[in-house]
Amino acid sequence: MKKIGILLTLTLAFNLIIQAQKIKIFPGVVVDRDTIASIQLNDIYILAFKEGTSKKEIRRKTRLFRNVLKVYPYARSAANILDEYDKMLAGLPEKEQKALMKEAERKIKKQYTKEIERLTFSQGIILLKLVDRETGKTTYRIVDELRGAFTAFFYQTIARLFKYNLKENYDPNGADKEIEHIVRLIEEEAQ
Repeated sequence: MKKIGILLTLTLAFNLIIQAQKIKIFPGVVVDRDTIASIQLNDIYILAFKEGTSKKEIRRKTRLFRNVLKVYPYARSAANILDEYDKMLAGLPEKEQKALMKEAERKIKKQYTKEIERLTFSQGIILLKLVDRETGKTTYRIVDELRGAFTAFFYQTIARLFKYNLKENYDPNGADKEIEHIVRLIEEEAQ
């Protein structure tokens, strides 16, 4: 029995030594026949606040930053999709435009519904503002052009129940100044 225990211990020790000797190869950059490890890290944003800023204000701005980071890719995607479909709709008869729009709506719903449903109310409002920023059109106008005046009126009525206005323009120098600042930081990092 002692021989089995010693053999088992030696086998485990030998395996540990071999595993410790394995060389981990990182993707790297070769400089003068020497390899330097190169690892891609996620972007990190550092928020700085003036001394004396209240904890409540810090939480509000941090939450706003996090929300803009979350919804900005959706706004960019919406602007790209809208631009793409505007080009496809140009010159088509009305019947074909309606068919194309139904197809586009079905594709977009399939792709984005689950993700958009998970957004909070404040993230949804920021998304609407950023869509206006990226497209140059209010959400009301986009719905009116693509789905008709009745649907736009219906969505506006629902938005007004929740104290929001789909006809509100994005104001980068006024009410939406903080959002604009965050978006510019994100765009700077992307370049």
